Amino acid sequence: MPTPAAHAETRQVPPRAASDEVVLVMDFGSQTAQLIARRIRDAGVLAYLISPDEPIDAIQARKPRAIVLSGGPASVYDKGAPECNPEVLKLGIPILGICYGMQAACVALGGSVERAGRREYGAAPLHRVPVMSDAGLLLDGIPEHATVWMSHGDQVANLDAHFDTLASTPTCPHAVVKHKKLPFYAVQFHPEVTHTPHGIDIFRNFLFSIANCRGSWSMADFLDRSIERIRKLVGNKRVLCGLSGGVDSSVAAALIHRAVGDQLTCVFVDNGLLRKSERRLVENTFRDHFDIDLRVADASEHFLEDLAGITDPQEKRRRIGHRFIEVFKREAQALEQSHGKFDFLAQGTLYPDVIESGHGHAGLSAGIKLHHNVGGLPEELGFELLEPLRDLFKDEARKLGEVLGLPEQIVWRHPFPGPGLAVRVLGEVTSEALDILRDCDEILLEEITAAGQYRTTAQVFAVLLPIRSVGVMGDGRSYDRVVAIRAVTSEDFMTADWARLPHDLLARISSRIINDVEGVNRVVYDISTKPPSTIEWE
Repeated sequence: MPTPAAHAETRQVPPRAASDEVVLVMDFGSQTAQLIARRIRDAGVLAYLISPDEPIDAIQARKPRAIVLSGGPASVYDKGAPECNPEVLKLGIPILGICYGMQAACVALGGSVERAGRREYGAAPLHRVPVMSDAGLLLDGIPEHATVWMSHGDQVANLDAHFDTLASTPTCPHAVVKHKKLPFYAVQFHPEVTHTPHGIDIFRNFLFSIANCRGSWSMADFLDRSIERIRKLVGNKRVLCGLSGGVDSSVAAALIHRAVGDQLTCVFVDNGLLRKSERRLVENTFRDHFDIDLRVADASEHFLEDLAGITDPQEKRRRIGHRFIEVFKREAQALEQSHGKFDFLAQGTLYPDVIESGHGHAGLSAGIKLHHNVGGLPEELGFELLEPLRDLFKDEARKLGEVLGLPEQIVWRHPFPGPGLAVRVLGEVTSEALDILRDCDEILLEEITAAGQYRTTAQVFAVLLPIRSVGVMGDGRSYDRVVAIRAVTSEDFMTADWARLPHDLLARISSRIINDVEGVNRVVYDISTKPPSTIEWE
């Protein structure tokens, strides 16, 4: 759901680990920087992202056990390219450089970087070089010949005598290096992506064999610390939460309600772009199960009026966001008259929402599309933003939901975009198109669930295409709408693969949609991966 203002103050509520065992990830603008943090958390060590320009005293104040330098889109020789502060490398704590992070650090240590003779994008064969010291700890247990995922145009060219080369690829002679005097390791490839099969082993070697971490952090610890910080931050003030009924806002609402109870009020805006029975599900779930003060605002007619004649997806999102602001502002003002002043606006923003909007920690990631959860609510409302899930991936939010005791049907709901079906109706959004799509989506989810495929897929939905096709219905010719089915598998929604659904299941879905939904005569299946495609069509 749309929300907060880019200019309003944001409270991210980052919890500390019970053991205060923290690893910092310096984000040079990588689209996978938070994925690095996720891999570290998966190993039981709390990780936070920081900017390359983080003051050295601020880094020292966090007392990190280690630092990871992320990749990034720049070349170290680009004007304005982020640099690795040499003082960071002198802290005496283990540091792991990845791709651009490797290059920036090696330049800071006296090495040089040059354009690779051949750019590497994709899988590459890694060959280990025998070493006679503990420099090999990073690759301990990694096969002599392994596959890694490369994505670089530059690479380290020259290293002085203070470096050992631990591994190479056919086109990258210094694919893994270690400084002889400093606890600095670096890899040219990306161990954080699933396409590097032994990537998690490399992280574990770095965390436990080199940085001597214990791995005692857990989601239960995250919950305890988050509750403590939310209570301290909110005090006796009131919190308003824009609730969509999806996993993100549901977990955020449950977490904040656990912390401050009746100080939380939720607002659900019916924008007329919901799936079948969505509003009823939200009302029943949050009033009955959570016992949360929930207010529903029906503004469906206004949203549809705003979308009349609009086909551009970004313009759809902007108009929906603007209308939401107006409706939410009106509801907030009405609630303040009856409840008193609200000081905080809560929302379930996750990190993928932030990074896809180009609002990453380092501010260097290329914006991919306007995201509904980032930016929007006017500063004049005077809210401080409370975003307790901002540093979590979707799967981590689900884990937190389970720890909070949320019912399975909420925790495992597939993601639904904030603009709703407006971005799944390609072209102009009309009541007729929405009704067709709702019926198709209902059939799709019924069949996917009955086949036991709902939990094995990360997201499944129908898309109404802005084209018509010729068909034969009975004895006559038809010229009706085309529906695309999108089903993907994903661990973190930063990357995704199309789901290999059984052909018989696809046949049943297609047959039911064509026979039961008036106005559709063709169903197609989307077999695109992310990247290069996004999961949603708009």
